[in-house]
Amino acid sequence: MNSDGKTADQIVGELAQHFAQVLDSVLPPGKLALVDFPDHSNVGDSAIWLGEMAYLRERGRLPAYYSAIADFDDQACGNAIGDGPILIHGGGNLGTLWPKHEAFRLHLLRRHRGRPIIQMPQSIHYANPESAAEMAEAIKRHGKFTLLVRDARSLAFAREHFDCRIELCPDAALMLGRQVRGIARHPIFALLRTDHERADGDEEPLPPSAVADDWLEEDPAQKRYLRLSLKLHRLFLRDPMAMRALRQRRLAEWRFRRGLAMLSQGEVVVTDRLHAHILSLLLDIPHVLLDNSYGKVTGFADQWTGDYAGLLRATGRAQAFDLAFTRQRAGKLRQIVNA
Repeated sequence: MNSDGKTADQIVGELAQHFAQVLDSVLPPGKLALVDFPDHSNVGDSAIWLGEMAYLRERGRLPAYYSAIADFDDQACGNAIGDGPILIHGGGNLGTLWPKHEAFRLHLLRRHRGRPIIQMPQSIHYANPESAAEMAEAIKRHGKFTLLVRDARSLAFAREHFDCRIELCPDAALMLGRQVRGIARHPIFALLRTDHERADGDEEPLPPSAVADDWLEEDPAQKRYLRLSLKLHRLFLRDPMAMRALRQRRLAEWRFRRGLAMLSQGEVVVTDRLHAHILSLLLDIPHVLLDNSYGKVTGFADQWTGDYAGLLRATGRAQAFDLAFTRQRAGKLRQIVNA
């Protein structure tokens, strides 16, 4: 841990300001669309979407058109925004790991040539450089694509392969600002990936006193309650786009709160998820960071958050838990001394 590092308040404030400055410089005038709403359980994507909306709300640029992939309509989008820009939700799905999102991005570039399209901050990963050729061709033919990337490796790849405006930009979730931490119930809480972005080869068992989970599973009863609440709103809200916007916001806020509650369980957090790192920073929870399968997590921390005083880095689970327990005991000792 960097004892001489910056506080969470400092880093979150600086990076939110940086994000806003980049967006101010690339976002053209006009009514806009925000598409590729993350209609799934991954908390990190909901945090990104809420951060994007926080920026747009601050600038008085709330979207005239909202959509997920499944309910996107080219004509309806065009009717709503005229000649305005399309903003594509950010994250870590530019490349070959998440084909559905890559296909949607290609569709937008091909169908909406000449219209400004801004890809909100992304991490890039293609299985090989040749697999980016289709995207490179679509970007070149489109002519008005702006790509924001979250780390130096993605920046270098984009500059080598894509003919468009490219800017380095922090993650949108930082626009949510500092969050209130709940009461910890466990010495160590580990939020570890269970999907195909998990790093291979680290099967170290968890220490008995650590609690581990991932945030991909949602409570069906809570989701049914939320859906019922939204159905009641539909009785009073007649504008279909306003109803869609409300549904997206309520889902994202519910998932974001769930992620904050999960991370708050630990006096110290261990994670290999990028947004568990970012949300731990927003909560000012000391945490140990592991990488994912292709370097996304380390790349972001190297670029933006490595000087956070509460951050420790590890290359494997055994080391991560050793560091976490050392940090947790040190925190307990400080509490005793300061009591």
